[in-house]
Amino acid sequence: MQTQRSAVTAALLAAMLMGCGAGEPDVPQEASGSLEQLAERARCAKPDVRADTAELRQASCATDDGTYVLLTFATDRGQREWINQAKDYGGSYLVGRRWVVSGDEDTVTAVRGRLGGTVETAAPHRPQSSHGSHH
Repeated sequence: MQTQRSAVTAALLAAMLMGCGAGEPDVPQEASGSLEQLAERARCAKPDVRADTAELRQASCATDDGTYVLLTFATDRGQREWINQAKDYGGSYLVGRRWVVSGDEDTVTAVRGRLGGTVETAAPHRPQSSHGSHH
């Protein structure tokens, strides 16, 4: 009886360590590719390209999961600078290698199930009231 209990305990512990039963959906290996390749994998059939520069490409996507923005970056530094600035406005961001999906939390989580990546969230920063300050 002790041996059977130990085996069950060991199996449960192994499942917990592997993330089984943790409530997190299976996350695929992080996607890579062009904006169009990422959009296709994310099931965005008609990405509406809004920016196409040497530094970044940006498209709006409307899918069954919701509406989001998909961005690709030429450099890691450019991506990190964009994320740092975007976080001032709050929101949820799915971050991969030189790409970002920006949208509401539920949409970002759904897209993560197809693109992989890491979810980053931020609360909006509220500016302090200052008297006589004009920008």
